[in-house]
This record gives sequence, C-alpha cells and structure tokens, in this order.
Amino acid sequence: MANKKIDLLAELTVLPGFLEEVKAILKKALIPTLQDTGFFEVFSSAAAHEFHLEQDYTKRMFASLDGKLSGVPTLTKLSAL
Repeated sequence: MANKKIDLLAELTVLPGFLEEVKAILKKALIPTLQDTGFFEVFSSAAAHEFHLEQDYTKRMFASLDGKLSGVPTLTKLSAL
C-alpha cells in the first residue's frame, strides 16, 4: 500500500500585511511543484510526497514563508468516501 495515491489539503493562515507576498511565494513554487510526480498537491504516493518535501524549491518556499504565517500549515489527507 506504499504506492497508494494521497490527496493533501494544505491550509495556511497568513498574517496581516503579508497576503500578496505569500501569494507570490506560492505562485513561484507552483511551477516546479506541478512537475513533481503528482499534481497540485495530489501525489501519486507517499514516496512522491516525500520527494516533493525534499526538493530545494520546497525548502526555499517554506523558508520564505517564515514569519508570514500564523502558526504552521494544516495538512489534511483526503480520502474518497
């Protein structure tokens, strides 16, 4: 079951005054994210998600978001009923 597709919903709470900057950061990260094995936070497997988290552009995105969010992002694994 290690290769089972996973769908993630990421929720971010942006601090006042940082919305446009956070949107620009996420937009910049979107292009390489869409080239991952998976699509727009729908990953073909847990291994594909781990690969995504290990990429330099993902690490740069999280570093760029530091101090601009209220708390850590909430990640929810979705499943079909």
